[in-house]
Amino acid sequence: MYDVVIIGAGISGLMSARLLTAQGLDVLVLEARDRVGGRTCTYRDPETFEYADMGGAYIVPEQRRITQLAGELGLELYKIRDGSLKTAFQQGKSVVYHDGLLPPVYNPFYILDSNNVTRMIKRMAKEVPIDAPWKAKHAKEWDAITLKEFFHKRCWTKYSYDVMSLLTRALFCVETHEVSLLFFLWYISTGQSFNRLINSADATQEKKFVGGSMQLCERMAEQLHGKVKLESPVIRVVQNSTSGVEVYTASGESYSAKYLISAVPLALLNRISFSPPLPARKFQLIQRLPMGNAIKTIMYYDRPYWKEKGLSGEFISFDGPIVYGQDDSKPDGSHPALVSCVRARNAVELLSMSLEERKQAIANQYATIFRCPELLSPTNYIEKNWMAEEFSGGCYVGTLQPGILTNFGSAMREPFMNIYFAGTETATYKAGYMEGAVQSGERVAQEILQACGKVSAFDSEKTSAEKSIPGKKPTNESFVEKMLPSLPTLVTGITVPIIATLAYIFLGHKYNKLSF
Repeated sequence: MYDVVIIGAGISGLMSARLLTAQGLDVLVLEARDRVGGRTCTYRDPETFEYADMGGAYIVPEQRRITQLAGELGLELYKIRDGSLKTAFQQGKSVVYHDGLLPPVYNPFYILDSNNVTRMIKRMAKEVPIDAPWKAKHAKEWDAITLKEFFHKRCWTKYSYDVMSLLTRALFCVETHEVSLLFFLWYISTGQSFNRLINSADATQEKKFVGGSMQLCERMAEQLHGKVKLESPVIRVVQNSTSGVEVYTASGESYSAKYLISAVPLALLNRISFSPPLPARKFQLIQRLPMGNAIKTIMYYDRPYWKEKGLSGEFISFDGPIVYGQDDSKPDGSHPALVSCVRARNAVELLSMSLEERKQAIANQYATIFRCPELLSPTNYIEKNWMAEEFSGGCYVGTLQPGILTNFGSAMREPFMNIYFAGTETATYKAGYMEGAVQSGERVAQEILQACGKVSAFDSEKTSAEKSIPGKKPTNESFVEKMLPSLPTLVTGITVPIIATLAYIFLGHKYNKLSF
C-alpha cells in the first residue's frame, strides 16, 4: 500500500512526487514509456550532435518555478540569441531586421489594424478568470465561435489576419478554425503577455538547458530512489471510498494506494478503464481535448552559413512548411544547426512524405529564406513526430473547440473521489509550458496534502499574483498604441465628413439654397 501512485513521469508527475516525498509520503510513479520526461525529450548522440531537445526546451526568466527547479537540480542555462539580424520571409521575399518577432511595417493601414486587433484581444482576455474562464461575462458568446470567425470579423487587412493565423499555429499547432475564441483568450490570460508574443522574439524562448531539458525529469527521478517504474502503462483503475485505489498495468502488475494522481495528457485518459466510471462531465471533456499537430526538426551543417551572412538564424515565414525557426548550435558554437517545428495543417501534409522528402522540403525552405544554396546539403537531420507519439498524442498542448470550455471546462481540475488530475493543460499560469507543468504538480500535491490533513486549505487564488513575479516585465502598451484609432474608426472619421459635405453641396445646388 502506497500513499500515492502517480501515472506519468513527466514534469507534472515527478514534481508532485518530489513534493509529496519531501512531506514523508510513500510514492510510486508509473510511466508507460521507456524513459521519463513526457513532452520533454532529449536525443543523445555524443559522436554526431551531443544532445538535441526534441520536445519542450525553452524558458524565460519570468517562469520562476522552472528556473528555481533547474537551480535546485544543478542544471545550467544558456542564452540562445546573440543580437544578430533576424529574417522574415513572405511572398517570395526575405527581409532582415533587428528586434521583435515580426519585422517592422510601414503601411499605416496595417499598423492601425493590427494594433486594434491586439488591443481588443488584450482587453477581452482581462475579463477571463484564469481558474474559471467559463464564468467570464461573455463566456457563452466567445465560446460559441472559432478564432477564424473572430479574425474574419475583426481583421480588416490581410496582413493582420495572416499574423493572427500564424500566431495561432505557433501557439497551439492547430488552425484558427480548430480553436474556440474563449479558449484562446483564457490561454492569453494565464500569463501570456500578448504584446510580448507579438513584439518580442524572446517572449517564450530565451534560454535553454545545457545538456537538454529532459534532465529536469531525469534528476527528479533519481531523487526518488527507485520509485519510478518505466514501461508500465496503466490500463485500469478501481477505487472505492474506503480502501483507496487499485492500479493495474498492461503487464499484469497491480498497485494499491490511498490516492492516485493522473499526470498524463487529459486526451489519453480514454485509454484507461475507470471503475466507477469518471463523472459524465469529465468523461465528455477528455473526448474533446485533441492535441496539436507538430513535427520538431533539427538540421545540422558543417558551418553556420547564416552567421557568415551576419544573420542570427532566427526567422519567421508566412510561406512554406516552417512557420518559425532559429539557430540551435551548442553554446560553444559547435554542431551548427537550425531548429524548427512543422505545425498544424503543414505537419499533417508532411505526413504523406518520407523522412528524406521532409528533410529536403525543409532544407529547400531554409535555402530560400536565407538565400544560401549551401543549406540544401545538411550533414545530418533528426525529427520527432509528436503526432505518432503513443503516450502524448501530439504537441504542444490540448486545445478546445467551441462549446467545450463553457460546457465541460469546470471538470478539468476537479478531483474524482481519490483521483487527482495534473498536467500543463490544467495549469492556471503559463498553461502549455514547462512552467505550467510545474505549477500543476505543485497544486495537485497540495490538494493531496490537504486531504491527508498535512496542510491547511489550498489557496487557489495564490497564482493571481504571478503576473507580477520578478523577471522580465511584460511589454506594456505605449501611449501611441493606446491612442491609435482602429482602421474602421479612421475610415469612418474620414468618409463621413466627406459624404456629409458632398450631400450638402448636392442638395444645396438642387434646391438653389447653397450659399457661402
